[in-house]
Amino acid sequence: MNEFINFDEISRKTWQNLYNTSIAPLTHDELESIRSLNDEISLQDVEDVYLPLIHLLRLYKKNLEDMSYSKGLFLQKIVKTPPLIIGISGSVAVGKSTTARLLQLLLSRAFPKLTVDLVTTDGFLYTTNDLKNMGILDRKGFPESYDMEKLTSFLYHVKNGEKFEVPIYSHETYDILPNQSQIIDSPDILIVEGINVLQNPQNQLLYISDFYDFSIYVDADEKLIEKWYLERFDSLLKLAKYDPTNFYHQFTKMPEDKVINLAREIWARVNRVNLREYIEPTRNRAEIILHKTENHYIDKIYLKKF
Repeated sequence: MNEFINFDEISRKTWQNLYNTSIAPLTHDELESIRSLNDEISLQDVEDVYLPLIHLLRLYKKNLEDMSYSKGLFLQKIVKTPPLIIGISGSVAVGKSTTARLLQLLLSRAFPKLTVDLVTTDGFLYTTNDLKNMGILDRKGFPESYDMEKLTSFLYHVKNGEKFEVPIYSHETYDILPNQSQIIDSPDILIVEGINVLQNPQNQLLYISDFYDFSIYVDADEKLIEKWYLERFDSLLKLAKYDPTNFYHQFTKMPEDKVINLAREIWARVNRVNLREYIEPTRNRAEIILHKTENHYIDKIYLKKF
C-alpha cells in the first residue's frame, strides 16, 4: 500500500512553476541569519519551493477570512477572523527550525501589515527537575515529556485572540529558562514548530490538530536524518568547547571516539525510537510533506488531496 495514498506527488520542477510571486527576494545574509546549525538552504530553494508555498498559504488565509465573514452573516453578528495557525513537524535534525523561520520571514513580507509569530514546542517540555521527579528524564523528547495540556491550552487561547505566555527552552542549558517567557498576543499568523506538533494528548476533549489551518511535515530518509543528527551533535560540541555553562561542554572532555559512540547511542536509543514510534506516524496528518534528499535538497512535495 502506498504510504502517501492521500497525497499528490509533485516534483520540484513542477512545483516551482505553479506560481510566480512578486515577493521581494531574500539576500544571502538574511538567509544565513535564519539557517539552523548544519542545515543547507539556498536562495534557489526559496524561489523554487518556498515562494509557491507562500502563495498556497495565501489561499488558506483568504479561505479563513471568507469563512469567518460567511459565519458572521449566518449568525448575524461580526465574527473576527481567527489567526491562521501553521504547524511544522518532522524529526530532530531534519531542518524544521529553518523552515519555520524562513516561512515567518516570507509571510511577513507577503503580509506586511500583519503580525507573524513563531513558537517552538520545546517551551512546553517539562523542566529537568520535573522530568527527574516523574522518573522520565531518559524519555525527554517523547510525548510524555511535554505538557500537552498546556500546549493545547495555548493554542485555544491564541485562536480566541487571547494573550499567552510561552516558556522559553534553551538548547545551551538543555532546560526551560526560569522566569523567562515569550508573550504571544493576538498574532494574525502563528507558526508552531516541533516534533510533537501533530501529536495528540491523551483523554482530551480538544485535539491539537483542531487548531491548525495548515500543517507541514519535513521528511527525509532515516539514514540521512541520522547523518545530519551526528553532524549537528559535532557542531554543538565545537560551540560548547569554551563555554562551561553549555550542556554539551561536559562531552568536550571525552575522547573523540567515545563522543561519536555516545551520539550514535543517543540516536539509536532515543531519537530513532521517537521518530519511528511517535513522529513519523503523524506524517500523513500534514497538509503538505516536504521531502528532502542529500544536502537537505527538497526533491519532492506531497500535497494532501482531501
